[in-house]
Amino acid sequence: MRRSFTAALAALLLLASCAAPPEPEKPPALPDPPAVELPEEPPAPPEPTEEELAAERIEALLSSMTLEEKAGQLFFVRCPETGALEDIAAYHLGGYLLFGRDFKDAAGNWLTAEQVTEKLRSYQAAAAVPLLIGADEEGGTVARASWNPNLFPGGKCKSPQWLLNHRSGEGDVFAEDAWEKNGALLRYGVNVNLAPVCDVSTDPNSFIYDRTLGLDAAATADYAERVVTAMRECGIGSVLKHFPGYGNNADTHTGIALDNRPIEMFLESDFLPFRAGLAAGGGTAAVLVSHNIVKCMDSDLPASLSPAVHGLLRRELAFDGVVMTDDLSMKAVAAYARDGSAAVMALAAGNDMVITADYRAQIPKVIQAVENGELSEETLNGACRRVLAWKQALGLIA
Repeated sequence: MRRSFTAALAALLLLASCAAPPEPEKPPALPDPPAVELPEEPPAPPEPTEEELAAERIEALLSSMTLEEKAGQLFFVRCPETGALEDIAAYHLGGYLLFGRDFKDAAGNWLTAEQVTEKLRSYQAAAAVPLLIGADEEGGTVARASWNPNLFPGGKCKSPQWLLNHRSGEGDVFAEDAWEKNGALLRYGVNVNLAPVCDVSTDPNSFIYDRTLGLDAAATADYAERVVTAMRECGIGSVLKHFPGYGNNADTHTGIALDNRPIEMFLESDFLPFRAGLAAGGGTAAVLVSHNIVKCMDSDLPASLSPAVHGLLRRELAFDGVVMTDDLSMKAVAAYARDGSAAVMALAAGNDMVITADYRAQIPKVIQAVENGELSEETLNGACRRVLAWKQALGLIA
């Protein structure tokens, strides 16, 4: 009996020793890891504005151009009597300026409207970059296209003073005249009118008086605003002249004109019409600089060749558009050109375009000046960029 009990106990102990070991205790639960905040999706870049896209197109065009092409764009030249089509391509010209003879045939007869339109269309067809085609159509003593009765059956365009003295009714005579005159020019293919005259002159004996409104600065500013607004809405480029203001000076077509007026007179009077016209014109307006020597700004150089005058225009009037010289063939600038390179001086002074008939000699001088470091490539590119932007604002290029 004892032996049976002992054997049973031993068997139980053996079974107990063979049983699975007890499960280990579970470790305490770890806390959940902190939530990780995923970075937010970066906002999509804003769509470029039309102005930014337009600027990008200009930069792309500029970067594709050669030195010769960029230099040619800076010349707004008198249309030659012969070789006009060939020179557009050979010199990569920025623009042609038309005079009375350009509206006549070889025999001196007035061209028909169809002939003028076809002629100017052929100029555009020859240009890799569309041309500025301009004319001085101020009205009155300075008119080009409107002498041609086939283009303007009503006769030569009237001067600002004539319009002022013959206005009637409630209409805006200056805006209406600007629309009619510039609309006609555009139809024939002229896309820039070198007008309005923004000079302030009240002295009937002064050289510029007949081409001005003949009233004070405030009235002239109002006139400039009305005319330039109409020109912009019409779609033609305007050229405000003759910065910094001709006043009652002599004629720079025949010699030097020295302007002794103080700077205060320009700031308080002469600049007002330019300010008003530029504000109205936006990107469609340019400024033409006279050959007067304005002593309070630069006692040594004509305004057209003076860095000081151009700096004042850029800073004081905050103007970043195209600035051009008056015609460099005038005697007032002939004595100042180094080695005949008036265009190089003009561009170095801050002009973007040069008006000249001597482009066949002047363009190679500009190219040479860039190549030898006399004129910086940055200056050339800046001027060309503004010329291209002006053409873009006028709808000539995309």
